[in-house]
Amino acid sequence: MAFKTRITELLGIDYPIIQGGLAYLAYAELAAAVSNAGGLGQITAMSLPGPDELRKEIHKVRELTDRPFGVNFAIGDHGRSFSHMLDVAIEENVPVVSMTGGNPTPIFEQLEGTSIKKLVLVAARRQAEKAEQLGADAVMVVGHEGGGHLGRDDIGTMVLIPQVVDAVSIPVIASGGIGDGRGWMAAHALGAEGIEMGTRFIATKECVHASQLYKQHLIDSTENDTVIIKRSIGAPARTLSNTWTDRILAVEKETPTYEALKEYISGSANKRYIYDGDAEHGFGWAGQVTGLIHDVPTVQELFDRMVKQAQDIGTRWVNIQGK
Repeated sequence: MAFKTRITELLGIDYPIIQGGLAYLAYAELAAAVSNAGGLGQITAMSLPGPDELRKEIHKVRELTDRPFGVNFAIGDHGRSFSHMLDVAIEENVPVVSMTGGNPTPIFEQLEGTSIKKLVLVAARRQAEKAEQLGADAVMVVGHEGGGHLGRDDIGTMVLIPQVVDAVSIPVIASGGIGDGRGWMAAHALGAEGIEMGTRFIATKECVHASQLYKQHLIDSTENDTVIIKRSIGAPARTLSNTWTDRILAVEKETPTYEALKEYISGSANKRYIYDGDAEHGFGWAGQVTGLIHDVPTVQELFDRMVKQAQDIGTRWVNIQGK
C-alpha cells in the first residue's frame, strides 16, 4: 500500500505523519527519530534560550538523521522576538518551518525568497483561508480534541477537517485526537493528506526530556482526564487534569485576567511538571487522545504499528469496494 500524497511529495517523506512542535520537549532526539522513521520531525525554536542554541540543535538533528525535518515557531505572545531565531533557520537552510499561534505574516515576509516549505497550524476555516492567501504550502488543522492551544470555537476534528478541505486548495494536515493508524486513515477519509500528532509522541522513548511521571500519566489517563484552561482569557488550551489545573480553573472563575493567571500558566509551571514530574506545582499539555495511549514505544515501533493498522484498513476498504 502506497502512502503517497501531496504532503509526502512536498516534504520529501515516506509517510504523511508530522510531529508537533511540543514546547520544551521537541528537540533533536525526538525530531530525528520521527524523521528516521519516515515522518517529519520538528524542533521547537522558541523553547530554546537563543539563536546559538537553536543552531546547535539543528546541527544535532543533522548528526542524527539525513532526512527532512522542520523547525516550529510558536509565535504567540511570548514577549520575545522570533526574527533572530528565524534568521538561524534560514541561514541553516532548514527544509521546513511551521508556525503555531499568532499572526504568521512576519514569518512569511522573512521567508520570502527562500526554498523553505511553510506549514501553518490553524483551528478554523477562516484561518486556513488566510494562511493560503499568505502563501502557506499546507495547513495543519487542529480540532477541539487536541492538546495544547486550540481554537476558540469548540469544533471537533471530524467536522473541522472537511470544512477546511472544501475551503482551500493547498494540502490539509489533520490534527487533534489522532494517535494510531485508525485516526490516520480516518483523516484521509475526511480529505486530509497527512496528520500531525503531538501527545502521542510524548509517550515515546525518544521524547527524552519528558518525565516518567508525565508519560505514565498519559498511559493512566482516559479521554475524560483532560481540561481546558485559559478559556477566560481567550486562549483555550487542553492539559492533563491535576491539582494544579484545578487551581488554574479556580483562579479563572474568581479573577479571569492574565495577571492573575500568569504564575499558574507560565512556562516555568509547565516545565516543573514535564521535566521534574511535580504534579502539585505544574501542568502538562495533552489531548483527548491520551485515552488511546497505553504504552511507551520507540518512535519506530509506533510507526510500524500505525503503518500495519493503516494497511489493514486499506485492505478492508478494497474488500468493501469489491463487494
